[in-house]
Amino acid sequence: MTEDAAGPITYDEFLKVDIRVGTVVEAEPYPEARKPAIKLRIDFGGTIGIKKSSAQITVHYRPEDLIGRQVLAVVNFPPRQIGKFVSEVLTLGVPDEDGSVVLIRPDLAVPGGGRLF
Repeated sequence: MTEDAAGPITYDEFLKVDIRVGTVVEAEPYPEARKPAIKLRIDFGGTIGIKKSSAQITVHYRPEDLIGRQVLAVVNFPPRQIGKFVSEVLTLGVPDEDGSVVLIRPDLAVPGGGRLF
């Protein structure tokens, strides 16, 4: 499931997307979602603090295994209503060969709130 690459953007356009590292502090199933999902609370530290996210990651992850895991998320999108849940950040992942989401995370532990560059 490979898509064509997007067209070129400038570095300034890239900088408009604020991608930060955070640590999952709570995770629970979200059975009410149309597609199986997990509700996350992610601590980005500093001025960003704890934000909520709904992620369709149930194929590879169980809520209890996500606690303490660092993830990357877009923190400057407007909140999005997902059923009865408001998702405040977009947790990032890439599809595996079957199209299921694999989370993006740093290779080593890094301080919360660090910005991707």
